[in-house]
Amino acid sequence: MKAIIAAAAMAVLGTAQVSADEIEIRRNGQTPSVSGKAENFTGQAVISSLLPPNDSTRANLGQVDFAPGARTVWHTHPAGQLLIVTTGQGWVQEEGKARQEISPGDVVWIPATVRHWHGATATSPMSHLAMTYMVGGSNVEWQEPVTDEQYK
Repeated sequence: MKAIIAAAAMAVLGTAQVSADEIEIRRNGQTPSVSGKAENFTGQAVISSLLPPNDSTRANLGQVDFAPGARTVWHTHPAGQLLIVTTGQGWVQEEGKARQEISPGDVVWIPATVRHWHGATATSPMSHLAMTYMVGGSNVEWQEPVTDEQYK
């Protein structure tokens, strides 16, 4: 998992100029984990903020842990979203297309404004790192829940 996180960080840093004045270390557990809000998730999801956006990165990085059957609601991101699956088995679906399975080590790029959902399969938990960028003070537009019929 450390190799996956390091690769993601290098990919992000390799494509953007970093203008921070000094190294910032966010210690494990520095920011408490929170349960996903019922209006944004179906089932149990726990979100751990790893890096809040700042003037240098404008990026938000978090770890999301989904229990079996848990998933996001339909949503979009104004500047896209990068997912890196770290454990378990999950699904991701773009509106109008077939649901796809995602597994540890998979890297998923979701382009800006593409309507989608993601979460664990019905029988396995799944965790991923999620990176989004702030645009006009927002990084996501939450929409309606994914129905059980759409999920299955």
